Amino acid sequence: MNISMKHVASVALLMAGLLAIPTEASAQRKKDKKAKDAPVEQAEAAPAKPVEEDAVPEITEECLVNVSLFTESAKNKQYADAVAPWYAVYETCPNANRAIYTRGEDILGWQIAQAQTAEEKQVLKNRLMEMFDKRIKYFGNDSKYPTPYILGLKGLAYCEHFTEDALKLPAYEWLKQCIEGMNNHTQIKVINKFAELSNNLYKADPAKYGEQYIADYQICADLLAAIAANPNNRNANVANNAKDYIDNVFAASGAANCEQLDKLYGPTVQANVTNLEMLEKIMKLFKSVGCTNSEVYFTAAESAHKLQPTAESAAGCAAMSAKKGDYQATIAYYNEAFELSEDAQDRADYLYNNAVYTYQYLKQFSTARQYAYRSLEVIPDQGRCYMLIGLMYADTKQLYGNEVLDKTVYWVAVDKFIKARNVDPSVAEDANKMIRNYSKYFPSTEEVFFQPELGDGQKFTVGGWIGETTTCRASN
Repeated sequence: MNISMKHVASVALLMAGLLAIPTEASAQRKKDKKAKDAPVEQAEAAPAKPVEEDAVPEITEECLVNVSLFTESAKNKQYADAVAPWYAVYETCPNANRAIYTRGEDILGWQIAQAQTAEEKQVLKNRLMEMFDKRIKYFGNDSKYPTPYILGLKGLAYCEHFTEDALKLPAYEWLKQCIEGMNNHTQIKVINKFAELSNNLYKADPAKYGEQYIADYQICADLLAAIAANPNNRNANVANNAKDYIDNVFAASGAANCEQLDKLYGPTVQANVTNLEMLEKIMKLFKSVGCTNSEVYFTAAESAHKLQPTAESAAGCAAMSAKKGDYQATIAYYNEAFELSEDAQDRADYLYNNAVYTYQYLKQFSTARQYAYRSLEVIPDQGRCYMLIGLMYADTKQLYGNEVLDKTVYWVAVDKFIKARNVDPSVAEDANKMIRNYSKYFPSTEEVFFQPELGDGQKFTVGGWIGETTTCRASN
């Protein structure tokens, strides 16, 4: 831009004078009965010679003046005054300043709202879409607001103004390109709108858009989760709430049906048994919608585990082994998942699962209790672990070979149900049921008459594999 210092000074003086006098557009507005009667006419009333397609527009002094005029007017929401200078700059020197586009969206939005006929609105809406294309041409290489970012704005603007288009496929494509280009820097409102449009497409034609919607959901969910997990991102809470919303919409959509997922992703898994990235994405998707008993999930987990063992793939193999009735393999895989995982809740879950399988299917009570206590070491307030130990105690038969002494297992069982209730209110209802049920089997007053060591209130150590001290009490 070749502008001398003398010219810059003259522009500054001209600006100072112009700010003190009415603009031509303002004067014209006073003559009209209503400002809304002239939005398109005002734009056309500022004749300007458009730049040639391949020419580099010259940024003149007049351009700079007009930039300042429309910027100040738009800033103060005096859009009627902003139209003429904005349009002049937009047509003659569209490369002069990024404000042409940031303020231009507001100005055109105001014009669209003021338009009296459908024809006027359509002209202005088309101009708005054209404006984003022109911004890409002249400012698409901006490091902070590059082309993908602009496409996101274009998609949002299309959704706002082209309400007659039910599916809004053009906006869907622009928003998709924005997300692909901006990744974790994508605006949350762009992610939300993209998820919404994808859901609408799915509802319109599930057969055609089913797989696409599932893939889109996963992209959006991953992005929002990444933003929410960043403590330095001021929008973390907003992203977390947005993810909850799209999760609920996805779950309610019906696209998450396990049978449908199997049909969609079965061939994909078979064709990608050596593609670790693809296998992990599919496993994550199936887990997120609760389809971990699916054969497709098992196949993906087994294939991924062969390529590169992870906690997720090991857990998938454990579930597959359990379904086949191979409980030794189940426990081995969950142990491997525990070693590979860094997530506390997952580690606690894997150990608890082993406690359940070891107790229910292998009947190894002492080993099962060890798994339960190890799970409690990871997360101490798990009522489910104490509940499981209590059930194992109550399930212990003929510990002494003495009818009265054998009933002492119910004391320690109830102790564990009480402990579960105390540490974890979520299991209180079930714990109270167990307490009422097993308290009925305590030794009676008559039964302990000939067992003075079992007198009410005395301490007693239940032997065998249990080895716990409890307080003696008679049944009611």
